[in-house]
Amino acid sequence: MTTVLTPASPLTAADRCDRCGAQAYLRVVLASGGELLFCAHHGRKFEPELKKIAVEIQDESGRLTSTTATAADDER
Repeated sequence: MTTVLTPASPLTAADRCDRCGAQAYLRVVLASGGELLFCAHHGRKFEPELKKIAVEIQDESGRLTSTTATAADDER
């Protein structure tokens, strides 16, 4: 997938997959000016078709594998 390096606006928890309603991690901008939102699962599932119709694909699925510390190292 093509990743947009400087997205206009990051996806939030309020952005939902158009297919299943889960949190969206991919925004697909269409040549017609519309956009589709997908969870990581459906983004991978429809990737071949999306590449054919997308002008841009904003892929934030990398956030699923990154973890942040909620406590300082000395508190663990």
